Amino acid sequence: MTAQKPNWIPLIALLAVAILALFAPQPGASPTEGLNSGDTAWMLVSSGLVLLMTPGLAYFYGGMVNHKNVISTMLQSFIAMGVISVIWVVFGFSLAFGDSIGGWVGNPMTFFMFKGVFEHPLELVSNLDPSVKLSFTIPFALFAFFQMKFAVITPALISGALAERINFRAFVLFMVFFCIFVYAPLAHWTWHPAGFLFGLGVLDFAGGTVVHMSAGWAALAGALYLKRRKSHIEANVLPPANIPYVLLGTGLLWFGWFGFNAGSSTSAGPLAVSAFATTHVAAASAGLAWILFDVSRGKKVSALGFCIGAVVGLVAITPASGFVTVTASIFIGAVAAIVSNIVAHWRANSKLDDTLDVFPCHGVGGMMGMLMTGLFATKAVNAVVGDNEGLFIHGQTTLFFKHLLALAIVSAFAFGVSYLLLFITDKIVPLRVNEEEERLGLDVSQHDESLIEV
Repeated sequence: MTAQKPNWIPLIALLAVAILALFAPQPGASPTEGLNSGDTAWMLVSSGLVLLMTPGLAYFYGGMVNHKNVISTMLQSFIAMGVISVIWVVFGFSLAFGDSIGGWVGNPMTFFMFKGVFEHPLELVSNLDPSVKLSFTIPFALFAFFQMKFAVITPALISGALAERINFRAFVLFMVFFCIFVYAPLAHWTWHPAGFLFGLGVLDFAGGTVVHMSAGWAALAGALYLKRRKSHIEANVLPPANIPYVLLGTGLLWFGWFGFNAGSSTSAGPLAVSAFATTHVAAASAGLAWILFDVSRGKKVSALGFCIGAVVGLVAITPASGFVTVTASIFIGAVAAIVSNIVAHWRANSKLDDTLDVFPCHGVGGMMGMLMTGLFATKAVNAVVGDNEGLFIHGQTTLFFKHLLALAIVSAFAFGVSYLLLFITDKIVPLRVNEEEERLGLDVSQHDESLIEV
């Protein structure tokens, strides 16, 4: 292999950030009044659990690609932990949770270089309407780091649709663009008290719109833009490299998802317990529904099928986890798994090359979760729901139609902006590797590393 041309720009950019960090204001005393030690302990654990999901995703994806692309696929998840974490501290958190600019995005200077995050009061107040606020019993800095882990895993999810043909440097650049122009605005819309979806009354407990729908629609945009793998066209797709990797990744994701959903309560109380329970039951129901649906169509029970189904259940319950009952979570998991299975089967028989079915699983799963939140949300689980309960609770349509509107807006935004960002990225750094590099495998062609001897 010929060596790549030296490129000093990324290193210079990182060093510039590091030097800038030396001149950042030193934090003052952190507020202690109003803190709850139990809530703080739980949220520290939850933040760690959510971060564990990204290595889990690396194993989940890495086991499903062919043996020539395992390392490159896994690295695309790990690199997100580095790139997005730094962006989040510099200005990403500000874009998502800084002073609102019209309800659309945060002011990037509000918490620039984490300015004031450690001294911030235990609440997030809307600068557009000071009567609307979110109050915490944990340090505000802990909330910022908990949210960082969500920002890390979202672009990593997209990598599954682009696997086996994406130029690594282009993927990193796209990841940066996606965080700035798609993820951060969606987080602001949905979770900031001044965000326009928040104000509309849309319920998204842990990221159905912000994480899974955005990643799913970006994955669809990427699959369409990159077109099919050469091996896919030649009908010579290699089998998954390592099913035990997929099982391990599923276990790590399932375990970490308790922090993802139950941690989104930001407290160690009954709501966290409810979200913990619905998360587990939805995953179990979905895993069973996926393999049983396969069996009903004449397929054998497979480890891969159960793992994919369980992850779809985790995706679908994410927006609903803190608003629905455990019994509703059985229905949510089962229905989402069957719908995603049908879409994945359709995708496999089409010319769309979404390598690891990110759109059928995360995009469709996230949309199903949002819609079913509008069906089953109840104030008996979470008082935030108020009188706008789900359609199947008291026959009220308000919440369901709000979620339909949010689904349409988020889908159009995430797909359209992601496609534009792919186009821009491609003009800066070619998105796709050449035919020779694809046949050789990205492990060797992109990283000079290999799972096996070459």
